[in-house]
Order: sequence, then structure tokens, then C-alpha cells
Amino acid sequence: MSASVLLIYTGGTIGMLADPRTGALRPMDLAHLEEQVPELERVGVRLESIAFEEPIDSSDMRPADWIRISGIIGANYEKYDGFVVLHGSDTMAYTASALSFLLEGLSKPVILTGSQLPIGTIRTDAKENLITAIEIAAAKDEHGRAMVPEVAVYFEYRLLRGNRTVKVHAERFEAFRSPNWPALAEAGVRIKYDRSAILPHRSGPLKVHDRMDEHVAVVRLFPGIRGAWVRHALSMPDLRAVVLTTFGSGNGPTDPDFIAALREARDRGVILLNATQCVGGRVEQGRYITSQAFAQMGVVPCADMTVEAALTKAMFLLGQHTEASAVQRAMGEALCGEISRSRDCRGAFRPSERWPSG
Repeated sequence: MSASVLLIYTGGTIGMLADPRTGALRPMDLAHLEEQVPELERVGVRLESIAFEEPIDSSDMRPADWIRISGIIGANYEKYDGFVVLHGSDTMAYTASALSFLLEGLSKPVILTGSQLPIGTIRTDAKENLITAIEIAAAKDEHGRAMVPEVAVYFEYRLLRGNRTVKVHAERFEAFRSPNWPALAEAGVRIKYDRSAILPHRSGPLKVHDRMDEHVAVVRLFPGIRGAWVRHALSMPDLRAVVLTTFGSGNGPTDPDFIAALREARDRGVILLNATQCVGGRVEQGRYITSQAFAQMGVVPCADMTVEAALTKAMFLLGQHTEASAVQRAMGEALCGEISRSRDCRGAFRPSERWPSG
């Protein structure tokens, strides 16, 4: 029996067709997908599809949409061997990160893909991305288990862990990178999987979470940032957490007024998180004088998490917990491969089986 894969179209360039007369882009009818990609007939996978009634540009994606996607996967989990989510590339890394947290105990592939050019364009990257994403979603190991039992992003011949992925280019086909974790697979003549980089299979049922808290902010530090500006930025009513994107290995200004503004927010109960604004590397809070104040006031270091993962993980944990201490503790735990436990990101990571209760 051939493997079965569910396509979930949320929006984005990959599902658009150009009107031959006007050139305007319009959503494609997935029922006629094989007309645009006849190669799908030879893939040997049973395909079915679900589409959002109104396609969403990825710039308009919200936490409610992440929950909607995870709900679709949960409702159809027993019917299919894998899932491919067609999504705009701009916020794909955020959605992939969020889904990795919302789908607790995932043991089947959830592969996000998209394209830089519409599927009907002559030089489109959409066909290869779509076909290979489907093949990966259907792939089994020698024991008949999913080859990639996790949320991942496939783009331009590389499969990357979803919550390790960042978008690094607006125009190139190689739009994504995974700076702190190796690629899960590379596609050439054959698809070569790096099994040492893929999460181990989990036992037990899938648990789909349906709560995320949007009362989170991101503040990017910059030279000359002023305490008054920080106070204003952190004065949002009901703010529960803020991701500070810091310099280098987690450093920031030592200006007393800047530090005082952060401390005031901390005293009000706002959780402060420290994620580096560098594409690669990790936060080592307290290593330099310029981050010692963060450590002293209880800022939570996010190690080698991407900003996308830190933000969505905070939203997820705040949706499960009312106590700030529980959120702070869980931010430092590896839930689904989003964080490494040592500087050796390949060999030292062991995924935690602990998930937040609630």
C-alpha cells in the first residue's frame, strides 16, 4: 500500500498562478494540482488536500493560524503517514517553530515548504520543493517508521529542523539556513538523511495544544538605545514576556538607565529573555561584563535558540502556565530539539521528554 500524505495549503507564492492576460497572481485550485505538476503522478504517494478558505499571506499569520494548522493535523493524524504544509516563506520559520511546540509527541513528518516563484512560472522552484517535500513526508525507515518524525522546513534541496530555521535571503532560492543545527537531509540524485541530526521516534499518542499567549514582545537592542525608549516599549498593558535580541553572545549596554528600565519591567513580573541577534552562535550570559547585569536581574538566557523559536516557545509556554517561574524554567529545557545542551550542537543534544503540564 502506498503512503498517504495530506497537503495543507495556507497561502503563499507556491500556491499561486499568474493570470495569462494580466499577470496578476491568484490562488490555485488544489483539485487541479496535478495539471500544474504532472510529475506528481509518478511519485507513488496517495495525496489529498485541505486549503484555507481564504489564503493567508504569511506576513499576516497569527498564533490563531498556527493553532488552526496544528488542529487540522491533529484531526487527520491517524489517516495519513505525513503532512506537507504549503506556506509563504516570509514567516515560515515562525510557523514551523510554533508547530513543533504545539504538536507534542509528534511521530510523523510535518514538512513546511513554499517557493520564491509561483508554480506556473518557467523558472519556478515550487515544483522541486513540493515534490521532494511530499517524498520526505512519505519516507519510511527500514522498520516502517517515519524517516523524519518532526516538524521540518524543506527548501532548495535541504531539509532543516523547523525550530532551528531562519530566513536569510529575500530573493535567492536558498532562502533558509539552520545555523546551529545540521541539515536533516539533502536532496540530490537521492535524498540523503543524516539520522544523527533527526529527532528520535517518540512513543505515545499525539497531544495537540490549542493555547498560545500573544502578550509577548521582541526588542532589538541597538547602539544608543535609551532607557526611556525601553520603558515605553515595555509599557504595553498585560505584557508577560519580552525577547531581548542582544549583541554577540548575549551582551547589551551597561547604561544605568537602560538597565533600570529592564529591572522595572522585571519587577512588574515581565519575563525577560535573552536571545542573540546574530544568525549563529549562542548566548553565554555573564561571560562578559556587558551581560552580567542581565544575569544578576534574572534574565533568562535562550542559549542557541533562534529568535523565532524563542518567541514562539514563550507564547506556547505562557499559554500553558500561569506561574512565571514555570515558564522561565521550561525556557531552558529542550522540548523538541530547539535548544542544544552544549556547544557541540551535533553530538551533545538529547531531547527532553518533559513537556509543560496544564
